[in-house]
Amino acid sequence: MNDARSTLPFGFEEFADAPRRRRRVWPWVVTLAVVLALLLGAAVGAEALTRGAVEGGVRQLVKAQLDLPADQQVDVHVPGLVLPQLVSGRLGEIEVGAPDVALGPVAGDVTVTLTDVPIAANSAAGPGTATVRLDQTQLQSLLATVEGFPADAVGVAAPDITLSTELSLFGAGIPVGVALQPGASGGNLTLSPSSFTVGGAVVDADALRAQFGGLADSVLREWSVCIAQHLPAALALTDVAVDGAQVVARFDIDGAVVVDPALRATGACG
Repeated sequence: MNDARSTLPFGFEEFADAPRRRRRVWPWVVTLAVVLALLLGAAVGAEALTRGAVEGGVRQLVKAQLDLPADQQVDVHVPGLVLPQLVSGRLGEIEVGAPDVALGPVAGDVTVTLTDVPIAANSAAGPGTATVRLDQTQLQSLLATVEGFPADAVGVAAPDITLSTELSLFGAGIPVGVALQPGASGGNLTLSPSSFTVGGAVVDADALRAQFGGLADSVLREWSVCIAQHLPAALALTDVAVDGAQVVARFDIDGAVVVDPALRATGACG
C-alpha cells in the first residue's frame, strides 16, 4: 500500500502533517486555561482574605478607640480591590456604620466615611464626613440637656421639629404649636421658629406677640444647642435636617484625627 504522502507533488509533503500539528495546539490551550483559572482563583482568594483582615482590623480599632461594647454591631466596607490599595500604602476610602452608638447622653445611628487613609497611620487621612441619625426619643434626650427647653414636648415631623406647649391668657392655658427649623451655626445645632398654631389656627410671629405680649418670647426665641461636648473634636457640624421621622446631622471630619489624639478627644463648648 502506497504512502499517501508519496502521491503528493514534490514540496507539498509538509502540508500533509498540518492538521496533526493544529490538533496538538489544543492541549496547550486547555492547560493554559486551567492555569489561568487557578491563578484567578488564587487572586480572588487572596483578595477575599485580605479584605476580611483589613475590614476586621478596622472594626476592632473603631471599637477600641470609641470604647464600644464587644457585641456592638459595626459594619465596615472598603470599596474597590483591597490588595492594590495595600501595596500603595493607603486605602482610598473606608465606610463605617454602627447603630445606637452612645454619644454622651444620646445614642444615634452613625455612619462615617474617611478618604485616603494611611495603612500605617503615620500621616493624616484625607477629608471625611459623618452622619448621625436621631429618632424622636433620642432627640428628646439631647434637648433635655438644654436648660429650660421643654424636651418632653418635642416631636419630629418633616420638614420640621415640632414643639407643643401652652401660653397663659387671663388664667387659661392656650395650646400653642411651634414648628422649629433645624440648622447648624458655629458648630451648634440651631432651632429656629418658622410657624405657629394657636387653637388649631396658623398665625405668624407678629400675631402671636400681639395676642400674648411678652409671654410669647418663650416660643419666639431661637435655640442654640452645643453638641461638641458629646463628640470627638475632629467633627464639625455642617448641616441638620429632618428626614422622615429622624433628625439627620452631618459633619465634616478632620483627616488628622488618625494621628492626633487631641482630635479624638471630646470637644468643648465655646
